[in-house]
Amino acid sequence: MRRESIAVLAIMALAIAFWTTPAQAMHITEGILPPAWAALWFLVAVPFVAWGLAEVNRRRREDPQSIVMVALVGSAVFVISCMPVPIPWIGSCSHPCGTGLGALLIGPGPTIVVASIALVLQALFLSHGGLTTLGANIVSMGVVGALGAYFVFHGLRALRVPLFVAALVAGLTSDWATYATTALELSSALHGNGPLGAMFLYVAAAFVPTQLPLGIAEGVMTAIAYRFVLTRRPELLTARWSSLKTGANAAGRVEPQAGGIA
Repeated sequence: MRRESIAVLAIMALAIAFWTTPAQAMHITEGILPPAWAALWFLVAVPFVAWGLAEVNRRRREDPQSIVMVALVGSAVFVISCMPVPIPWIGSCSHPCGTGLGALLIGPGPTIVVASIALVLQALFLSHGGLTTLGANIVSMGVVGALGAYFVFHGLRALRVPLFVAALVAGLTSDWATYATTALELSSALHGNGPLGAMFLYVAAAFVPTQLPLGIAEGVMTAIAYRFVLTRRPELLTARWSSLKTGANAAGRVEPQAGGIA
């Protein structure tokens, strides 16, 4: 009986191993970009990744425990950006990004680093994205996604927009800006002799049916998560993580400290 069970398990394992199914890949996949364009986006990404690494190291020297928060946000970005929504008509997938939330929690520099790590792991182990297109994916999801959310959030807070609304718009902006940049990266490299604008609109339009609601959903998720952390653990959002300085009053309601942006 034991031998039969082992034989059945072995047959099942072989069946799973050799049973192939169509895959829906996320990010810009391997081989899509011509070598020159892939190299160009690597050159664009490298200074931002270097800046992010320097920022992480600076914070680690100031507070060794700070790396824990970076790791937690990195895990969240990895998981959030692994939620595929298939787009059958172009053979790809949309997905939330998580870099907007990361930028609000730990700042844009470290978020670019954790997004880069997530993209490498997804390319190596999940066949999402690629190594030759890594630079382009870092620029769209990491650089544009993080910086877009960060500046939109603090810009809105400087205008006294309510915190929840500012975080929501920041998360939404991060998501849509990521896909607008992806559309630009693809259309720039693939438009051939045709007009760049027409190719950009074609690629961007392919993302609209899925990314329009996904962007709104990510905005809501970002606002809820950020407000939760700000209310329950305001000490995690100190000046070392972002320019927003927070404190709590005697009633337990979180308020900005003097001199902060919020």
